[in-house]
Amino acid sequence: MNKNGKFLIAPTLLWLTVFFVVPMLIVVAVSFASRTPYGQVVFNWTLHNYGRFLEPLYLSIFGQTLVVAFVTTVVTVLMGYPLAYYIAQLPKRWQQPGLILCMIPFWINFLIRSYAWVIILRAQGVLNTLLIKAGLIGQPLQLLYNEGAVMLGMVYALLPFMILPIYVSIEQLDHRLLEAASDLGAKPLTAFRKITLPLTMPGVAAGTILVFISSLGMFVVPDVMGGAKSALVGNLIQNQFLSARDWPFGSALSIMLAVLSLVLIILYYRTLQIQKGGADNAKDVA
Repeated sequence: MNKNGKFLIAPTLLWLTVFFVVPMLIVVAVSFASRTPYGQVVFNWTLHNYGRFLEPLYLSIFGQTLVVAFVTTVVTVLMGYPLAYYIAQLPKRWQQPGLILCMIPFWINFLIRSYAWVIILRAQGVLNTLLIKAGLIGQPLQLLYNEGAVMLGMVYALLPFMILPIYVSIEQLDHRLLEAASDLGAKPLTAFRKITLPLTMPGVAAGTILVFISSLGMFVVPDVMGGAKSALVGNLIQNQFLSARDWPFGSALSIMLAVLSLVLIILYYRTLQIQKGGADNAKDVA
């Protein structure tokens, strides 16, 4: 890199250092500290905060978080892939409007969208009112403040993060490979299974990482739509900082979540390398 290139990236490096690296180092330092009964942080360098994570209560919360994140990711893949495939198959002039429709929810504040779901799902909400007036139910259904409502809100919030990477992979697909497969007698389902799906797996992997990591740290949706019945790691960290005033334990949980996210990102790059080999095999088949 020449000297001019170094000057160009200097502002970015400075920004990342001040607003990412330094705060992260502070969180790491606090995670090894302890606190007084009144919540004051005392730097006596202990591993007690990390050991507390192994307590049954926190392990169960972490397990529940993994389950919710896994289910959310699977549902977004099942919903996002067909939608991304459909948008990619549209004429060029309709693809951009299709993507804009997927991005419209991002134009509204995330907290407002979560409360909108509360209005729809609550006992006197829009959905229950319509079902009662239609005579389909006699009393309101409990659609809110449960794990189903949390997963619904998370899928709604994170679905675009799955659609966009998959769309990019499908849109960049070399359609000549599909034409060659058809000329060689491959049926559409076979061509999809042996060519389209392997070549678009990097997009699926990218969307999976984005959705899964975002699900792990999510605390707004569980707090608003899950109430006290749904506690995930994000809610636990929020509680330690804002309510319990146990900053060292909250910092330790944050660091563990960040390390898990880093591991998943490394696995994603490993998956990209494997999928690259699979893509080469798919081209050979075609």
